[in-house]
Amino acid sequence: MRALHLIALTTLAFTTFAPPTKAFCGFYVSDSGKQLLNNATQVALMREGTRTVLSMQNNYEGPPEKFAMIVPVPVVLQKENVKTLPRELFAKLEQLDSPRLVEYWEQDPCRLADEEKEYKKKGEARASNAAPMAAREDASLGVKVEARFSVGEYDIVVLSAENSGGLDTWLRQEKYNIPAGAEPYLRPYVAEGWRFFVAKVDPQKVHFEGTQAALSPLRFHYDSEQFKLPVRLGLINSGGKQDLIVHILARGKRYEVANYANVTIPTNLDVEDTTKGEFGTFYAGLFDETVKKNPGAVVTEYSWAASTCDPCPGPALYPQDFATLGADVLPQAQPQREGRYNYWDNGFTLTRLHTRYDKATLGADLVFRAAPSIVGGREMYTQDNKIEHGALPSPYNNFQARYAIRHPWTGAIACENPRRGIWGGPPGQGLEAPKGATNLAFAKRDASFSLASFVRNDIPEIGFLKGAPPPPAATTASPASSSSSAAPASSGCAGCATAEDTSPAALALIAPVAIAILRRRRRS
Repeated sequence: MRALHLIALTTLAFTTFAPPTKAFCGFYVSDSGKQLLNNATQVALMREGTRTVLSMQNNYEGPPEKFAMIVPVPVVLQKENVKTLPRELFAKLEQLDSPRLVEYWEQDPCRLADEEKEYKKKGEARASNAAPMAAREDASLGVKVEARFSVGEYDIVVLSAENSGGLDTWLRQEKYNIPAGAEPYLRPYVAEGWRFFVAKVDPQKVHFEGTQAALSPLRFHYDSEQFKLPVRLGLINSGGKQDLIVHILARGKRYEVANYANVTIPTNLDVEDTTKGEFGTFYAGLFDETVKKNPGAVVTEYSWAASTCDPCPGPALYPQDFATLGADVLPQAQPQREGRYNYWDNGFTLTRLHTRYDKATLGADLVFRAAPSIVGGREMYTQDNKIEHGALPSPYNNFQARYAIRHPWTGAIACENPRRGIWGGPPGQGLEAPKGATNLAFAKRDASFSLASFVRNDIPEIGFLKGAPPPPAATTASPASSSSSAAPASSGCAGCATAEDTSPAALALIAPVAIAILRRRRRS
């Protein structure tokens, strides 16, 4: 059996005094004056050239009656630009790029020492590898209905407006009970010439659990020189802090924000055994401390080839997933003879960005830009036998939030050259699947949280000092002993899982860099 690799990352939201909410790219209105709250939103963006495909999944909390959501868009959308998606795909996406917790046991140092000799002899090499809405135009208010159509449970109109006051009045006249004070949030979008995508929902077509409505995800695409996400309108339905996670898919590149600070989440941390039952709480606290140290920053939690993962808390994305998320409408999508698209061979990178904001801290919508590739959060070692730390520049993207529980070898060591610091599954068993942290908008959060009670390492990125001396470096040989040894350093092994992605070009790119910069510890 060979020992394995590790990785981790997560999505979360938390607030000390108010219930957590997740960000929304627009806002909700109802036929009555009752309040509607958005409490869970996921956004997936696919970008190529000037084409943006935006998919979003929303839950809302409120009375089971007619309501609508209003989202600003840069162009007039037609019916062929809009479709609904299966909810399961967003769950898969969130699981794939979520922070993850792995658990490892140190392997028998003497058995591994013998296998190491055979390994070197053989020179093994492994490649890591409804009816239309009755909306009316009103020239006196400067509002025009640019398009009208139905998709799934949504009846949709696309509006343009000459001024925000006229749009505010028009929406109220059409019985959209928008919140008081909405006009200032509409104003910048009207000034920039954006349109408004208004999707009214028939509650009889929606599944409710109490006051929670689960809506079908919506996907629409458009062309625009600027790559941005309109989030300011979502503050209208905000009860306090909002939490936003954005999944971005693009061929061969990762993205970051251009108009806010960027920071990567601290990763490659060893954590206490108790973290297994409180992973969400731990990660929420770590994220909170990272943002506290970097006020207003957007946090990168993941950037990795979308058809692979290492390790995988769930399946990676498959060809049909890329098509569903928008690859079928990208400029370079080419149909195959069987009618499918040749998009899965083009190297999509999945990037996950995470931010928290409120009315006081959000000054502008998020604007994205391409960013250099980075690696981090892997079971990789530098030339001085230290595990890689933080985010490092690289010709390819392999970054993730990874946290590990390690159980050192406690048995006898009676061989001449024991091989320490190789990690895998429990004795006689295979490696356990990593635990992905999802739905962290509702992770437990209170004033008694202490990062020191979870982590075993210093975290210099955020100025956190554990106070304990660093563990010794991993060794490939040490004096023989007939008794149990002290805990070894965190070092390791690796495993990977892929979704039909074994591109020779990708492997050729990775190999020389791994040899020159990092040394991957062999699995046991």
